[in-house]
Amino acid sequence: MAEEENNIIEITDDEGNTIKCELYDIIEFENNQYAVLIEAETEEENPEMVLMRYTEEDGESYFETIEDDEEFEKVSEYIESLEEVEEE
Repeated sequence: MAEEENNIIEITDDEGNTIKCELYDIIEFENNQYAVLIEAETEEENPEMVLMRYTEEDGESYFETIEDDEEFEKVSEYIESLEEVEEE
């Protein structure tokens, strides 16, 4: 479940904790869209990155947990390959 406000997304983790994340990017991969979220309210030097499936329906944005481990790995590897190209 997610709530969107000016690129700040509130997601709820498995334990019921609310985490505020900033929408960093939307990536298209294998006919699906994925949201790259960065933990917003943290004091850590390297904030946690969250990857979720992204859909829009009737003008509403939806963020869904990627349950399939294989899908998550494929998308993660794709995003890492994009980061490597940007660094070059």
